[in-house]
Amino acid sequence: MSSIAAALAATPSPSPSVVPDVNVTPGVVGFIAIALVAVATIVLVVDMTRRIRRTRYRSEIRERLEAEANGTAVDGPATDESKRRAAEDGRADVGDDTERG
Repeated sequence: MSSIAAALAATPSPSPSVVPDVNVTPGVVGFIAIALVAVATIVLVVDMTRRIRRTRYRSEIRERLEAEANGTAVDGPATDESKRRAAEDGRADVGDDTERG
């Protein structure tokens, strides 16, 4: 047993390794990667917002055309809702944005 204790005492314990800060930071490559992810996210959010808005406008126009085709009053609740939404969005005419596709 004394030979094991002597071997353990003779073996130095490993010192904690010190890694320079240069090897730990992401550097320019990491910055570029995060910047690209941020730009892609912004582009996707803008595109998604545009598509959602376009879908809503098209449904409002479809409701308006169906109401006119059925001969119902154009000043009904659907039109009031469309006018309210247009006033909230700051739009004068709902039909202008849907025709651009």
